[in-house]
Amino acid sequence: QVQLVESGGGSVQAGGPLRLSCAASGRIFSIYNMGWFRQAPGKEREFVAVIRWSGGSTYYADSVKGRFTISKDTAKNTVYLQMNSLKPEATAVYYCVGKMSLHAVVITPAASAYDYWGQGTQVTVSS
Repeated sequence: QVQLVESGGGSVQAGGPLRLSCAASGRIFSIYNMGWFRQAPGKEREFVAVIRWSGGSTYYADSVKGRFTISKDTAKNTVYLQMNSLKPEATAVYYCVGKMSLHAVVITPAASAYDYWGQGTQVTVSS
């Protein structure tokens, strides 16, 4: 089993930055990629960004490209989401996700493709 624990959520004014962290523990030798989803009130959960654990390739939702940056520290088994120029519509619960595999898999924005989910951290952006 793998446990994912997010931190760094909070309240920020529009235009400001915020950085989320997610630490993985447990059976982490088979991490293939890790990423972030978010769910705003009354909306479906949506893909934000993902990073391949080996090599570091990154993928972003169009809505956050150029403002959000996903990165990782493999020594700490931690993934980060740096969010800049935040907009009120970014208000949501942000979930860390992980895909475990010893073989290559297709990177996908589908929530069903991720094996492990954190408990979520609230991000609130005020105008």
